[in-house]
Amino acid sequence: MGNFIRHLSDRVSVIASDRLWLEDAALQQLKTTAELPGMLRVVGLPDLHPGRGYPVGAAFFSKERFYPALVGNDIGCGMGLWQTDIVIGKLKLDKLDRQLGNLDSGIDAEEWSALEELDLALNMRLEALKEAMGAAGLDIADLRSLGTIGGGNHFAELQVIDQVHDEKVVCQAGLQQKQVQLLVHSGSRGLGQAILREHVDAVGHAGLRDASDEATAYLRRHDAALQFARLNRQLIAMRFFRRLHCSADLILDVHHNLVSKEDIAGEAGWLHRKGASPADKGLVMLPGSRGDYSYLMQPVNAHADTSLASLAHGAGRKWQRSDCKDRLYKLATPAQLERTILGSRVICEDRALIYEEAPQAYKNVDSVLNSLLGAGLVRVLTRSKPVLTYKTRGECC
Repeated sequence: MGNFIRHLSDRVSVIASDRLWLEDAALQQLKTTAELPGMLRVVGLPDLHPGRGYPVGAAFFSKERFYPALVGNDIGCGMGLWQTDIVIGKLKLDKLDRQLGNLDSGIDAEEWSALEELDLALNMRLEALKEAMGAAGLDIADLRSLGTIGGGNHFAELQVIDQVHDEKVVCQAGLQQKQVQLLVHSGSRGLGQAILREHVDAVGHAGLRDASDEATAYLRRHDAALQFARLNRQLIAMRFFRRLHCSADLILDVHHNLVSKEDIAGEAGWLHRKGASPADKGLVMLPGSRGDYSYLMQPVNAHADTSLASLAHGAGRKWQRSDCKDRLYKLATPAQLERTILGSRVICEDRALIYEEAPQAYKNVDSVLNSLLGAGLVRVLTRSKPVLTYKTRGECC
């Protein structure tokens, strides 16, 4: 196990095998973050990569103050997994593509009424979100983006299980190997951006002290954004189910961008997760790039101090976005990138984004998984391969 946990200092650790490549810039950002006032521990996960000032794929534990800038601008970003009743043998990619149509635009009144028929509690959830946003002083105009995926690395993906490692747990979770699953990765859209911008404009990147008026106000907005993000993922999924004429059951939904009060090694403080799945909220997904496998994992040591109770949330970027097109445009056209080596299809009509999100721009997901396994943090339950990934029809970005 020791070979998979590198201690860079008394406050900085990285969960990674000796063979896993990590950018020097990401490691430096990790070390710099450890020097923030009140910071006790930082842990880089196997998908660690540089972010805008702070690393992505990491968890940070502080005392007496927390840092909104570490959470970032997509508060509540996370993943939801649903089990549908679509039988694998009936899958036809051209038909699925046509049925889905365009999901970039917001939900209009007609579609909302149709979605309400699928879930009678939907309106109640929307009203609860409006109330939370109003109490936090947030502009409810941001509700217009509910039910949309967004740009960047966000997606909604139909998947099929091709390997089962623990049939009993998989069955208990409600998964069906002969039917299709839907994985949704999205967050709070423009709302999270507005919250971070307001904070940075007011106090820069400084932390907020416990129980201060500023901390209380931020947490109220933060929690409203978490609520927004969860409802957003649900609505994205419901739009899929309505258009594909199927029903589905929720298997899991977790945030990987947030800050919360936690006890780590018997000490109370603030746990920030920036691109880090929780190890203490049940099953989690480890998605690959759009041309790679995804894994359903069961945390083994949910409260592991070594990992700050956190796990990798994906494959992790290997190339900067600005470099992707130059590296790939001579090797593949956008049309070629819409087809993957696993036989799946990618709906992405934004020519820049399809290069930025190409599988080659990400680490091999198995290398990330092997580090988590080597550190004794997870068990693999299933492996899934993509069938159809929706990113954008070209209008969202």
